[in-house]
Amino acid sequence: MKILTYNVNGIRAATKKGLVEFLSQNEADVVCIQETKAQESDLDFGPFADLGFEPYWFSAEKKGYSGVAIFTKRKPLEVVHGSGHPGFDGEGRHILLNFGTFAVQSLYAPSGTTGNIRQTVKYEWMEYFFGYQQEMQKKYPNILFCGDYNICNHAIDIHNPKSNAKSSGFLPEEQAWMTKLLEEGFLIDSFRHFYPDTRHQYTWWSQRFPSIREKNMGWRIDYILASAGMKDHLISAKILPEAKHSDHCPMELVITL
Repeated sequence: MKILTYNVNGIRAATKKGLVEFLSQNEADVVCIQETKAQESDLDFGPFADLGFEPYWFSAEKKGYSGVAIFTKRKPLEVVHGSGHPGFDGEGRHILLNFGTFAVQSLYAPSGTTGNIRQTVKYEWMEYFFGYQQEMQKKYPNILFCGDYNICNHAIDIHNPKSNAKSSGFLPEEQAWMTKLLEEGFLIDSFRHFYPDTRHQYTWWSQRFPSIREKNMGWRIDYILASAGMKDHLISAKILPEAKHSDHCPMELVITL
């Protein structure tokens, strides 16, 4: 099976930029989407349905903000909307599908780039998610946490670590948390599992200047993290920077179960 994770920065805008055509060529089985910025009724899902997808949405209460979804060609046995935290669920940050042999979650972590208040919210989410993912691993031993974590783990994951040392998304506290999540949470960074030392592989580029993406001055903040039990089922992983429907690009993981 092929799994994609993609922060589309507005699914209606991404659709106008060729998202459906991209998915028709990629042939993914499950697509985890973040930052839909839409309610389910806002989108004409017909073109996606024609590709064989069935949608599962968890939108933010605030219209045009945040939101996650999973489009799947395989019928889930269970759908879980939210993580049980009222604040984060109100922002539409988690949705999980259980397929029986494995589970997939699409998640969208808060960004702290707009100031101290949102950075504090981000830290609260980080603390909450660490315990939450442990509970999910107990319930679903084979699970993938797919999404936009808004954190670069190491200097290798960002184009200029020195100038961004005090930037939200690359703060020491955030890097330490991501390392703890992987090491103490027993999660596998699927991209680094296959490419431990590869550089210049990013999933997000600032839109401040058009040349930033052209020069590949990016950040790797989108991940597919796999539970330890899935290690032997990971076949391949890659980042797809040629997909330009958003300020992010998708990441792809192929698994077998």
